[in-house]
Amino acid sequence: MNAQNYFRVSVKGIAIDETGRFLLAKEANGMWEILGGGLDHGEDPIAGLRREVDEEAGVEITYVSPSPKYFTTTQRMGSESYIANVIYEIKLKNMEFKHSDECTELRFFNVEEARKVKLYPSVEKFLDVFNPKFH
Repeated sequence: MNAQNYFRVSVKGIAIDETGRFLLAKEANGMWEILGGGLDHGEDPIAGLRREVDEEAGVEITYVSPSPKYFTTTQRMGSESYIANVIYEIKLKNMEFKHSDECTELRFFNVEEARKVKLYPSVEKFLDVFNPKFH
């Protein structure tokens, strides 16, 4: 079997501020990531997104777009496996997050600002397709 034909599905949530910037979470390793994570087998995507955001940052999602806004694929860092990122637009109740290894800071970025920090490959792919006019 060819490993390139199999993907782990990851559900992500992008919060957009009034100026069109998107929210990223800084992890303890210094890298920035989109909130969200791996979908469990049989799990509803929106339920999985809510679970992941709560686990990572402890913030409540008040809105999830009815359908994904973006879809990207990337190879996992240091692995032969691949990830399919299904990215929804979300709104958060507030920015009061719980500090964890997966979330040491939350910050809004535009594309140019985000390209100046350490990003996971999946975020770099997202930057290539992000269009603030879609929101």
